[in-house]
Amino acid sequence: MATRDDCLELDRLDRLAPRRDDFVLAPGLIYLDGNSLGPLTRKTREHVLATLDEEWATGLIGSWNAAGWMAAPTRVGDRLAPLIGARAGEVVVADTLTLLLAKLILGALDLRSDRSVVLTDAANFHSDLYVAEAMARRAGRPITLRAIDRDTLNDELNEDVALVMLTHVDFRTGEMLDLAGVTERVHAAGALMLWDFAHSTGAVPLDVTAANVDFAAGCTYKYLNAGPGAPGFLYVRDTWQGVIKNPLPGWLGHARPFDFERGYEAAPGVQAFVTSSPSVIALSALEGALDAFTGVSMDDVRVKSLALTDLFIELVESRLPGAFTLLTPRDHARRGSQVALRHEGAYGIIQALIARGVIGDFRAPDVCRFGFTPLYLRYVDVYDAVTHLVEVIEGAEYLDPAYATRNPVT
Repeated sequence: MATRDDCLELDRLDRLAPRRDDFVLAPGLIYLDGNSLGPLTRKTREHVLATLDEEWATGLIGSWNAAGWMAAPTRVGDRLAPLIGARAGEVVVADTLTLLLAKLILGALDLRSDRSVVLTDAANFHSDLYVAEAMARRAGRPITLRAIDRDTLNDELNEDVALVMLTHVDFRTGEMLDLAGVTERVHAAGALMLWDFAHSTGAVPLDVTAANVDFAAGCTYKYLNAGPGAPGFLYVRDTWQGVIKNPLPGWLGHARPFDFERGYEAAPGVQAFVTSSPSVIALSALEGALDAFTGVSMDDVRVKSLALTDLFIELVESRLPGAFTLLTPRDHARRGSQVALRHEGAYGIIQALIARGVIGDFRAPDVCRFGFTPLYLRYVDVYDAVTHLVEVIEGAEYLDPAYATRNPVT
């Protein structure tokens, strides 16, 4: 079993260690919730202040041109694209993840008008399920939405399936799916593939080009650290651009928005999926957050992610044998960048840890969820977090009546 000194030595050798200085983290805080909301980066603060104090306060309306506000959705999309293995011109930042999924679902269904089934995962994030069901009702023809056990996907694929929508990393368990393998099987059945990258982008290497992904969407407030309510991003493979239609067209997705034409003509490329005015301040925050990835190899991020999660699992199981059920796959190929532990007192455990300055989160009904962000998390943080967890369990702190009432956000 690793010792605290072992972890300090790993931190000394860690090539990503200098990146921790890019983030604003309170002394003594151990933040294991970057899979829900990433912390503030120093560059984000600089970018936002410049947008407020220079571009908006001084430039006023002229900044739509001078500061490039109008082009921000595609400019920032091009900066984000390498993190998912996309090419320039294939990613746009706009709206929220759920709205972007809605656009892609309806657009994809129009491309497979002779098919009538959408497959998704019964364990998917609930917002994905809600929007998929709603879009199926609004498709203009009878569409059946089947929420399946993802392990039975091969049995469900047939000539009736128009679209498969899956989340790459399970939000509860941290299980990671085979991006290329699943996409290939879906295509072999003649269907289109839509991926949700909410728990993948910035945490694990992605290559939508090599995997031949049709469409994808994700959020930027988790591992990309762009702030609460930060905009989502949408990916459309270049071969589908100009073919798939935005079902929610707006003036900034028009080819000539300032001609104010009555009829709609889609802009070229992914710009067509922009509907309304970009959230300039939010995009500025994202640009600053992306600076933390400059010069970073996602392969290095992945190596450290697996090492951190391995360490956490090893320490929990050796120091608290039998206390938890591990929900996260041990197989590296099937693990994202989080660890999920099942315990009947999960909510109280997380609250007791938070009181000690170790921030994780709870997912109903009984899951303690811990995210591992290699850019700022240290090996010694993992060791110390487990020490706190041991004390919470052995001292029965999680049974404190103060933790019996759930907060609105868990």
